[in-house]
Amino acid sequence: MKKLTAAVLISLAAHAAAAQQSLWGGNELISPEINDDKSVTFRLKAPDARRVEITGDWAPSPLMMTQGNDGIWTLRTEPFSSELWTYRFRIDGVEVNDPSNTHRQRDIGSVSDYFIIDGTPGSYYKNNPIPHGSVTRLWYPSKSAGYDRRISIYTPPGYENSGDRRYPVLYLLHGTGGDEESWLSLGRAAQILDNMIDSGLTEPMIVVMPNGDSDVDSAPGEGTLRERPTFDQPGLNSGEFEKNFPELVEYIDSNYRTLADKGHRAIAGLSRGGYHSRIISACYPDMFGYIGLFSPAFMPPTLPSGIDFYDDYHNNLDKITLRQFADAPELYYLAIGRDDFLYDGNRKFRDNLDSLGIKYIYNESDGGHQWRNWRLYLMDFLPRLFR
Repeated sequence: MKKLTAAVLISLAAHAAAAQQSLWGGNELISPEINDDKSVTFRLKAPDARRVEITGDWAPSPLMMTQGNDGIWTLRTEPFSSELWTYRFRIDGVEVNDPSNTHRQRDIGSVSDYFIIDGTPGSYYKNNPIPHGSVTRLWYPSKSAGYDRRISIYTPPGYENSGDRRYPVLYLLHGTGGDEESWLSLGRAAQILDNMIDSGLTEPMIVVMPNGDSDVDSAPGEGTLRERPTFDQPGLNSGEFEKNFPELVEYIDSNYRTLADKGHRAIAGLSRGGYHSRIISACYPDMFGYIGLFSPAFMPPTLPSGIDFYDDYHNNLDKITLRQFADAPELYYLAIGRDDFLYDGNRKFRDNLDSLGIKYIYNESDGGHQWRNWRLYLMDFLPRLFR
């Protein structure tokens, strides 16, 4: 390797010094500020703006902010209930993030700021001073795909120092447009698990969060040339994800200290991930003892070949369901919001389960197709596992 010249070293030092300037001169505004009564004050310095509004999952329509003589726009809200809430500013019709808030999350291609109101369930979404599990992002060799695929894995507090102890496993699947980061960022899965395990509400477990799009290898910005062509383009699925799911289970069982049997293995997912959970658990009825369908979609699949009774799944739903329940899982859990656009499909599916005499747990909540519901469904589902 050639030695660096003095000029190059001086140039690098200058760049490093310039880079350090970002340590100072940050935004001094506090926004959002959570007040004692759980109202929230938002602030934005935009002296040249003509109109500044706030949009959020808590505001049915944009809310106007008021400009002060100092050029700072403010809005104080009514008290919030306990939850994780998202928002963005809109300056003269253009949506922007809050420069004073470093708490952000991405949903497909939309990046929003968020804040958490303490209480239940909000406190379960926070990093509290308790033992924490570990989250690993790794690439596993997918023989069926012919390339490595990225997954996120949560291991419970103390896993690294627990000797030969083995753990049950939950496979947690995202919806359309999501990826292996969705349940960690939007779903707050790691925080929920930490808090519920510490409270004794759920068993310590390994949680595997794969990427369910068989035509890409990872979340946007994390992968190779197999990424989606644009940041906000939902990924597609050809059915290969369901067909080849056993290879992921085999990889986890081979590389983690798992309890590798049906009674210690669960699968759950939201929206399309709920559909995946339904199909996978039916195609491999000896694999999962606990199944969770959160606002599951019921779209016709692109059918892969090579799995007995998969090709005619939708034409023989009763036959497939009865086969799955010949050795019934410990739990079959279905949850949906009353305002969810998938509600009618879920009602028909539930009616069919009833006609077949299939036992299941049903959770119907307020609200629609939203993360606010899916986080609550996860919190209701977890205590029912591996007991």
